Amino acid sequence: MTDLFDLTGRRALVTGGSAGIGYSMAKGLADKGAALVLVGRDMTKAEAAARAIREAGGTASAISADVSDEAACARLVEEAVAELGGLDILVNNAGTNIRKPPETYTLAEWRMLIDTNLTSAFAVSQAAFPHMKEAGGSIINIGSMTSIFGAPFAAPYSAAKGGIVQLTKALAAAWAQHDIRVNAVLPGWIDTTLTEQLRKDVPTINESILKRTPAGRWGRPADFEGIAVFLAAPAAAFVTGTAIPVDGGYSAQA
Repeated sequence: MTDLFDLTGRRALVTGGSAGIGYSMAKGLADKGAALVLVGRDMTKAEAAARAIREAGGTASAISADVSDEAACARLVEEAVAELGGLDILVNNAGTNIRKPPETYTLAEWRMLIDTNLTSAFAVSQAAFPHMKEAGGSIINIGSMTSIFGAPFAAPYSAAKGGIVQLTKALAAAWAQHDIRVNAVLPGWIDTTLTEQLRKDVPTINESILKRTPAGRWGRPADFEGIAVFLAAPAAAFVTGTAIPVDGGYSAQA
């Protein structure tokens, strides 16, 4: 019987893959047989993440790149294809945030957040398209709960993550004819370095999130291994254009 979750021989590129959600998704893909290139700004961290995957029996290497730079997005795809011999899976996970009232952002901050969180996903996907269009593939974009809800302390990030959902739908509609599936994953409140400072700045947020979340806990990066495998694998062959919350039920409870 065919293993619907087997990724043996598949080649994957994961931006923001050196830590947190990105690393866990990469680990899940590697555990099912995919060969990986991890992208991060900090080459030391990216290499350490790739080494950890190799030590666990997987195949992984690392590239350093700033995805807010258009030329870097094209270059990292070409480097990954040269390393892997092709490209079947792309995870657009690179992102960052600055939390403060909307009236206090500079336009430079706005542009940086839009470019890092949204434009990079388009640019990397666009660069990946020629390598996927013959044999098909899977693109997984990482959104957020702010793709669904407004966040008064994160206006540019919210705009970018809302854009991720619409970009996902647009690319899915455009590229289905090439058997390229494009889906989004919307993390809920996850225990990562990006949320660590928020919990320090807003002491009451932990209690309010636990109260709102039916699962009764914060998410963990490891919670994203399975969804990455599913969306990349033959199991999701007829799934495209979706935005799937991975949030312990946060978005389902009023």
